[in-house]
Amino acid sequence: MRRHSSALSELEKLPNIGAAIAADLRAIGITQAQQLAQGDALKIYFYLAAQMGKRHDPCVFYTLLAVQHFLRTDEKVAWWKFTEQGKALLQSHRDKT
Repeated sequence: MRRHSSALSELEKLPNIGAAIAADLRAIGITQAQQLAQGDALKIYFYLAAQMGKRHDPCVFYTLLAVQHFLRTDEKVAWWKFTEQGKALLQSHRDKT
């Protein structure tokens, strides 16, 4: 049980990650910050939707972008600051499909 508690707190210690998003990430096997740092935020966002059977609000994607930014730069930035970038990435994905 102690090992699982450490994994829980690691995600929730990240800026912009609350209990709900941390739980969703754990449900798809992401339990450590390093997994988020190495993953593709867009792929994680769509994988969440596929595994959970519902489309997540785009703010979840923006949150993933903010977390990856933090993990790569150590700069804490609010998730909504990634709205413009996230919308562009989502549109680019739509244009390709």
